[in-house]
Amino acid sequence: MGEVEKLRIDKYLWAIRFFKTRSLATDACKAGRVKLKGQNIKPSAIVKIGDVYQVSKGIEKKIIEVIDFSYNRTDSPTALTKYKDLTPVEETHAFKSVFHSPGLKRDRGAGRPTKKDRRETDELLDGMFEDEK
Repeated sequence: MGEVEKLRIDKYLWAIRFFKTRSLATDACKAGRVKLKGQNIKPSAIVKIGDVYQVSKGIEKKIIEVIDFSYNRTDSPTALTKYKDLTPVEETHAFKSVFHSPGLKRDRGAGRPTKKDRRETDELLDGMFEDEK
């Protein structure tokens, strides 16, 4: 028990629930979506406490600092204690979603909006942005 097990970045990202499977975490590293100090890293890179990683997942980009190791996948509240999220608020998905509201998307195959649909959409948008005027 004297030797401490080394933790790979792909296993760490899976354990802290950034990726659903470890193979997705491995693929993200191979594709260059995980960076340390601006450099792409391999899935086998060893995690150290204090390291700051940039992780891109879809449209979401996160900057995280390693606080503690997690060798096994745990529940979400525990996983949140293993890293510190350093992502600026302007870059978070929640901030961007205000400007790219998914509620205004039309169902595929619904066709072009009618005049009535367009008026309802405009009224909705005007109501959302009243406080900014």
